[in-house]
Amino acid sequence: MQLNLKKPIVFFDLETTGVDITNDRIVEISFIKVLPSGEEIEKTRRINPGIPIPAEATAVHHITDDDVKDAPMFKQIARSLANEMVGCDIAGFNSNRFDIPMLDQEFQRAGVKFDFSKARFIDVQTIFHKKEQRTLVAAYRFYCGKELDGAHSANADTRATYEVLKAQLDRYEDLPNDMEELSKFSQQNRNVDFMGRLVLNDKDEPVINFGKYKGRLATEVLRQDPSYYDWILKGDFAQNTKDCFTRIKLSMMQR
Repeated sequence: MQLNLKKPIVFFDLETTGVDITNDRIVEISFIKVLPSGEEIEKTRRINPGIPIPAEATAVHHITDDDVKDAPMFKQIARSLANEMVGCDIAGFNSNRFDIPMLDQEFQRAGVKFDFSKARFIDVQTIFHKKEQRTLVAAYRFYCGKELDGAHSANADTRATYEVLKAQLDRYEDLPNDMEELSKFSQQNRNVDFMGRLVLNDKDEPVINFGKYKGRLATEVLRQDPSYYDWILKGDFAQNTKDCFTRIKLSMMQR
């Protein structure tokens, strides 16, 4: 089934030096931009992370320091990448929990302001887990009837993710071919920040979703424990999470 698109959607995948959003870096990015007309624009780019690639990461994606030594740094391609994604919805496999927060962190480091709030996020892994509970390799086999050659290369994973979503729409009659509804279905929680450190409750109020204050209203905690905000800003949290706490703090001051 072809996607019912009202605006372009970008399927993307990252290969990285590790899974730490704040400290690891991107070494490869691949995307397929699908236009409402059905036209596809596909690009893959190796990136010099500026730090050594651990052997454990290379064992997964097979990208070595030598492979990226002459590649551009992320800050050199950040602006052109952002321009490609402006006005698009965004899709990936486990993208809501990893790829989007990682990409946002890299944009922040590069000094490129990209407003992710304008996009709807479709996480194909979430759809898959809600329907079948498997990995991308198994999803590709299950939905597309093919083996995923080159798994853990950004391009192969990106192409597979795109094909799996189309096959999911073919298989499940109750799955809407609408990016707004797919975005809602892809959400595990109603996250305020990408990492889900803050989530919305039934009254659309931000609630802390980790640590000793888990389940407490963010405004309540910030009011009763002023040092908590400083701890967040100085802590090893993604910049997006810090920005969300700052917006809550500022809104409290304006009341």
